[in-house]
Amino acid sequence: MNRRKFIWALAGVMGFSLFGGRAAWANKAEAKIGAPESAPRGSEIAIRVTVTHNANSFFHHVEWLWIQVNDKEIARWDYTAGNKPEGETFTKEIKYKVEGGIDIKAKASCNMHGSAGEAVAKVSIKE
Repeated sequence: MNRRKFIWALAGVMGFSLFGGRAAWANKAEAKIGAPESAPRGSEIAIRVTVTHNANSFFHHVEWLWIQVNDKEIARWDYTAGNKPEGETFTKEIKYKVEGGIDIKAKASCNMHGSAGEAVAKVSIKE
C-alpha cells in the first residue's frame, strides 16, 4: 500500500471513529424533573433533575443544565470536554424552601445537537 492510500485509510478510520460510531446517533439532551406535587409552606423539598443523552465523549457531551423556579435560575452546571457529566444519564439534586406555589423548569443541552426542550413541574402549597 502506498503512502497516500495509507493516509486516506487512516483518515477514514479516524473519521468513522469520531463521527460514524454510536455518538453520531446521539439524541438531544433531555431533562426530567422529580419533585413532590405539593408541600407545606416553609418546608424544604428536593428537586431532582435527571438528564439523558446518548453520548458522553470528549467531542460530544451535555454542555449545560439549568433549573429555574418561578422563572429565576436557581442552579446551573456547565460542562466541557475536560469536565464532562458523570455519565450518559445523570441526576442533579438541589434543596429548595417552599414559600408559595412554584413552577419548576429544567433544561439541558448537547454541545452538538441542542436540547429536547424544557421540562416543567409544579409544586402547590399543602395547607
